[in-house]
Amino acid sequence: MAVRSHGASDALEAIVCINSINYRVMRPTNNQEEADPDCDLDYVPNVAREADLDVVMSNRFGFGGQNAALVIKRFAD
Repeated sequence: MAVRSHGASDALEAIVCINSINYRVMRPTNNQEEADPDCDLDYVPNVAREADLDVVMSNRFGFGGQNAALVIKRFAD
């Protein structure tokens, strides 16, 4: 059974991921007011940040438990 898509949003998210690699920027986590002190993750709260990205991942969660992950890697400089 094929994973059902959410229309063009998958393609747009892939473009955003590719642009993140090309422009070397991490997109922000919107509406994050404060980080959990027990969760040691590198959040990007509310404002984009420069980063040297070589690999990005996009997770898609569909209706009925259908899930997919797209991993994009820098090809060449």
